[in-house]
Amino acid sequence: MATGGGDAKLFARGKVAELRLELNSGGKKDKNHSAKKIALKKIVANMTMSNNDMVALFPDVIGCMQIPSLEIKKMCFLFLVNYARMKPEVAMKALPVLVLDMEDNNPLIRALALRTMSYIHVREFVEATFPPVKSLLKDPDPYVRKTAAFAVAKLYDHDKTLVEASDLIDRLNTMLRDDNSTVVSGALAALMDIWERSETIKLTIDYASASKIVQILPDCSEWGQTYILEALMSYVPQDTQEAGLLAERVTPRLSHSNSAVVLTCTRVILYLMNYIADERQISGLCRKLSPPLVTLLAKGPEIQYLALRNALLILQRRPEVLRNDIRVFFCKYNDPIYVKVTKLELIFMLATERNIKEVLTELREYATEIDVHFVRKSVRAIGKLAIKIEPAAQLCIDSLLELVATKVTYIVQEATVVIRNIFRKYPNQYESIISILCENLDSLDEPEAKSAMIWVIGEYADRIENSDVLLDDFLFSFHDEPLEVQLALLTATVKLFIQRPTKGQELVPKVLKWATEETDSVDLRDRGYMYWRLLSTDATLAKQVVMGPKPPITAESEKLDPATLEEMCLNVGTLATVYLKPVQQVFRNARARKLVDSPALRKHTLPTVIAMEAQRALPSVMNGSGSQTANGAGPGRANLSSAVEAADVYFSSLNTSMGSMDIGGDEDFRGSPTAGALGDRHYVVNQSNPQRVYQPQIGGGNGDLHDL
Repeated sequence: MATGGGDAKLFARGKVAELRLELNSGGKKDKNHSAKKIALKKIVANMTMSNNDMVALFPDVIGCMQIPSLEIKKMCFLFLVNYARMKPEVAMKALPVLVLDMEDNNPLIRALALRTMSYIHVREFVEATFPPVKSLLKDPDPYVRKTAAFAVAKLYDHDKTLVEASDLIDRLNTMLRDDNSTVVSGALAALMDIWERSETIKLTIDYASASKIVQILPDCSEWGQTYILEALMSYVPQDTQEAGLLAERVTPRLSHSNSAVVLTCTRVILYLMNYIADERQISGLCRKLSPPLVTLLAKGPEIQYLALRNALLILQRRPEVLRNDIRVFFCKYNDPIYVKVTKLELIFMLATERNIKEVLTELREYATEIDVHFVRKSVRAIGKLAIKIEPAAQLCIDSLLELVATKVTYIVQEATVVIRNIFRKYPNQYESIISILCENLDSLDEPEAKSAMIWVIGEYADRIENSDVLLDDFLFSFHDEPLEVQLALLTATVKLFIQRPTKGQELVPKVLKWATEETDSVDLRDRGYMYWRLLSTDATLAKQVVMGPKPPITAESEKLDPATLEEMCLNVGTLATVYLKPVQQVFRNARARKLVDSPALRKHTLPTVIAMEAQRALPSVMNGSGSQTANGAGPGRANLSSAVEAADVYFSSLNTSMGSMDIGGDEDFRGSPTAGALGDRHYVVNQSNPQRVYQPQIGGGNGDLHDL
């Protein structure tokens, strides 16, 4: 190994010596410096591949900087920027050359020298950049002035204090009145970059300034337009008419060929909509936003994905956008999987009662594709549509049953999961399909699918004739199942006993024993003890708890919370919208953007305000008896204070009765519901029929429930 390492070092030294020889060859005969150019290209190639041995050539490269050739200077300056921090003492020898080049007659060389100098994060270079950058901000060539504006932003990145103590930021402000649109866009970009990094500097644009920079948009390059549109996000409209006029003036940028311009323009329009009062104008702007987003879908898959992720966001804030364009989101056979899955989310969001048949036809096609992940997503989308669009629930269920009939394992398992959710959404409506599910029990080998099927068996134990046999089959492998399935089995067994005591009397003690004595899971043990106490205290209460109303289920779980949605709409087109997470979670040092209050801001339309109003209106829906009125979501939702008082009284009485039960110890909960530590105590579980009681025979240790 040592020999191999030594050989590598010798080879590297030999390579450096060879390049040095090439760099210094040619002499006076080589008037075009061809040999030096070839050698520098080899050096840059090695440097690009992170070959740090090239740093040994630093003095030789600096010697080439004085050659009056733009191509050679570019390569030398690139080398200098890359290795200056590794060898600052050697890099200092290049400083006089750079200072001299900034006075060259060629504007390209002046700009190149200034850019190179501003990129080097060495103290001496930073301090030496200030005098020339001030003079070059007034250079007669617009390209040099634009480069100088960017150099100020780079200097601010290196040393905030020095820049803030100088007048460079004031000079940048002055450049906003420059006659050249490229210079104005460069100055705006520099000011935006400084504002992002500063805690003290604020960027404010009034209507006159905003109107002027919008006027020069057509004259700018595509990236200049992006900088200007980005800067418009700092304009806070004080009048709704001003906001509407500015939004109309930037809409022509939506037809630009560059996707960055289109998405940044979309962001500006969405931002200005918050300050526009005319609903007709807002509807018109929404109609204008749809075609550009659709056009982006004709570009490459990466641009498609970005457009689709932003469409997901825009639809949540402005549902009228893309309302009639669902067909453009149908998947193509050659779409990458990440594009297909995102299109699937958009299809779900745009599905309505009017187009549901067309959507279901498309989703059934997707469910027959070869990609298992995409098939699962498609089946799940059908189930979610049944929950979202109530009149179409039967159509969705029919589609799911067609897919179950294929007997493809992963389709059956995914369908089982979504059908469980449909049962939760529509209780006592579609029980006829339970028998079809029971025919496919052998296909279930994933925890989520097993849990879903076990939930169905437990919930409808009184309607499934052999529910006890089905549960017993699942219980055979109880100890080998994951926690998710064990919890489902425990709850389903208790539900079986509550609904059909004679069928569940043999299973309940056995499962409770496993859950409380033969498990390492705290969650499973706690739930086992809870069910045991419920069954041994009051059967009526146990039924209310275990078989009580379920929380409402919706298909809108993917929606962003109002605060995040509001912030995301101010960041359309950025990486944060791909993740659909707040900007500071994606970019740690990014500045969080918020809508600034003004007389024109339409607060009542903001997602955060709407959510607060809905939350504030919630208690008014409740009536005094603790159940909801016709507008509520169901009974038993009393206001918080009365609910807490009632709970205190109830649990106080429970504590008294439990204290007299002497359960296997002083204060801790020892023992098993089925044997041993509890002695021969019998707990009577009263059923609805007063003539029949079922008694856990705890003392015998056999766990049987005997019919008295």
